[in-house]
Amino acid sequence: MVKVIIQIPCFNEEKTLPVTIADLPKKIPGVDIVEYLVVDDGSSDRTREVAKECGVHHVVGFPKNRGLARAFMLGLDSCLERGADIIVNTDADNQYCGADIVKLVGPLVNREADIVIGDRETHSIEHFSWLKKVLQHHGSVVAGKFAGMDVPDATSGFRAITREAALELNVVSDFSYTLETLIHAGRKRLAVMHVPIRTNPKLRDSRLAKSMFGFVRKSASTMLRVYTTTDPLRVFLAAAGVCFIVALLICLRYLYFYMFESGNGHIQSLMLGVMLFLMSGFLFTVGILADLIAANRRLIEEILKRERNRRLP
Repeated sequence: MVKVIIQIPCFNEEKTLPVTIADLPKKIPGVDIVEYLVVDDGSSDRTREVAKECGVHHVVGFPKNRGLARAFMLGLDSCLERGADIIVNTDADNQYCGADIVKLVGPLVNREADIVIGDRETHSIEHFSWLKKVLQHHGSVVAGKFAGMDVPDATSGFRAITREAALELNVVSDFSYTLETLIHAGRKRLAVMHVPIRTNPKLRDSRLAKSMFGFVRKSASTMLRVYTTTDPLRVFLAAAGVCFIVALLICLRYLYFYMFESGNGHIQSLMLGVMLFLMSGFLFTVGILADLIAANRRLIEEILKRERNRRLP
């Protein structure tokens, strides 16, 4: 028996939630049970009451707003506790076409993937400005480099996850789960598939960031932090290598002047070169320590996965 739970993170969504729920499928091919779960992220309106009035099977949440990433993880844990074999995440603003959930779930039912992400084909969305389309494209390319896979739509929140993959995912960011889970999935060698999906007409503006550039800044910060956390040795070795090469060039320049031009002056270059040599050694040491911490984190995540799996039905 296959059970799918569709989770909807919400923050003050009393107006759009009924439209979103009405658009969700009640039956999915290859699935025996379909249920809905609303995650109320500290809403101050009637989101919880509206969810119950719309016939949502489960409502969980926080008493105070804690951000989309926390709401997503609470949803994952709640779905797992309720016996979900597949978890589908969608937005409460009805951005994604509910009928396309079938496209997300199908490959998971057939054991073709661990995670399926809906590709909005952002270049064709009419209400996206040309700048937003360019940023979405290049941002997805960068996220794909960090994750080690081709990613057509990195910020799509329309995704389906198997029970086993959900146990592997841990989000520590307060901003968004989309990029962090993608990078972790790539590092854990989970099978990620992307399928084209449709979008509905825009009902409201995004609340994730105050501006487009604020979103880009936070997304870039999240990707850099997550990548540094998962592969710190490569990051710090690259920084140490740059410092070492620059220091070497500066010191060679000083030696040239010292040997062929009587060595007068240029003491500042020597001092800068020595400082950069010391900096490269410091970064190398930090990289080794960070790599040991990353290894410890992997062990903790494995223990957490086993503990979660042990206590789940």
